[in-house]
Amino acid sequence: MSSVTGKHIRLNRLIEAETSTCLIVAIDHGMTSPRFLPGLYDTGKRVQEAIAGGANVLMLGRGMAKAHAQHFRRETSLALMVTASAAGRPSGATITPIGSVEEALRLGADAVVVYVALAGENEPEMISYLSRIGETCEYKGMPLIAEAEYPNAYQNLDSMSESLGPEYLMRNARLCAELGADIVKVNWSGDARSFEPIVRACGKPVVLAGGSRIPDAELLLRMEQARRAGAVGCSVGRNVFEHAVPQAMTAAISRIFRSGWTAAQAHDELQAALARR
Repeated sequence: MSSVTGKHIRLNRLIEAETSTCLIVAIDHGMTSPRFLPGLYDTGKRVQEAIAGGANVLMLGRGMAKAHAQHFRRETSLALMVTASAAGRPSGATITPIGSVEEALRLGADAVVVYVALAGENEPEMISYLSRIGETCEYKGMPLIAEAEYPNAYQNLDSMSESLGPEYLMRNARLCAELGADIVKVNWSGDARSFEPIVRACGKPVVLAGGSRIPDAELLLRMEQARRAGAVGCSVGRNVFEHAVPQAMTAAISRIFRSGWTAAQAHDELQAALARR
């Protein structure tokens, strides 16, 4: 099987052919958060809830992927994180390489994931690393998901947007596409008007990052706006695994992307699920 064929088959699992959507639940925050997040205590249960809610891709590190592989369904894809965040450094977080494309292949992953933070002192090293991973993915037939995000995923998005803005996200997303990303994950830019040009500038399938915990209605509205702006799906972590009912939240997001529901419709269904608890 050629690398082109292998990548095509894996991409068809990542982006569902029937709906042209990609619903990722990211449960990799044990390697990126500056503090432990309580929603990660029962990772196995979170994995099962995300899958039951409709997630077709789970973003995990090697340890959790091995520990909870038994919960995967035949149609569930693993996106293996190959970067972590050295969040405890006095000078600020630095993205650190931790894995390889070869390991992802051994684990049965359908993608590798690289967090891409620009505008820092190590930007040249970040670009060089992303380029090497992109080249290896092309050679090995492994899809690459690049997270074109703000440098600090745990800082308030509004403050990051004010200091860096949509132009940063657009530059980052396009750079990721240029260096071989097959799917690009992007922070919310603040509104649909600024998000749509980012999707167009990228030229690759875009998924919206969930970001920090926000009210359910606000998150679902972002999802609807991102879909209308051209996003094929999302990659949500804290807003799912720290939610009171992770399965129901995942299902609400799925309704927006796969069924074309409005945020209001999805929120009503979510509220009904919460009432049944």
